[in-house]
Amino acid sequence: MRALPIAVVAAAAALTLTACDSGGSSSDSGGGKKASTASSAAASTACKIDQIGIQVGPANAAPTAGDTGNVPVTLTNKGAECTLQGFPAVKVQDGGTGTDVPEEKSATPPKLTLAASGTASFTITYVRGTAGDGKSLAATTLKIGLPGAATTQSFKWSYGPLAGKTGPNDPNASVSSFQPAGD
Repeated sequence: MRALPIAVVAAAAALTLTACDSGGSSSDSGGGKKASTASSAAASTACKIDQIGIQVGPANAAPTAGDTGNVPVTLTNKGAECTLQGFPAVKVQDGGTGTDVPEEKSATPPKLTLAASGTASFTITYVRGTAGDGKSLAATTLKIGLPGAATTQSFKWSYGPLAGKTGPNDPNASVSSFQPAGD
């Protein structure tokens, strides 16, 4: 007699835990269709790069090798309300060779909702390298993308060579998470 109520309580607890799933899980047990619908709704509100205006700089450029510089990037939503979460995809290139700029390790990215004409920003922090030293990337192009998207926008990198920690494919640089900008 006692086993039945415990089983009923356990089943109710399991259903309660399943109902608490935020939809961010790729688990398909129990309510897969509902989780997929929630994920699709969230994905449909993600900002798309073709609806975002991007302004790079003005930078606090590193004047000489070994100095640290900061390149602020401002994003303006040109479409309907959308969300940004995570880190921008940032890559620097010197023509044929390129490397991804790693995410700032200490940053916890907030989820930002950008209203139409709303703005957000992030910062690229880098150490200027020495041209031709074998460890630096003679960067000429900056590519910026949004989380989860393959499309990027390209900009001129005019801040000198990018120092590498161990070589040109290991940049001494980082990119911050998206932050609210403006009023």
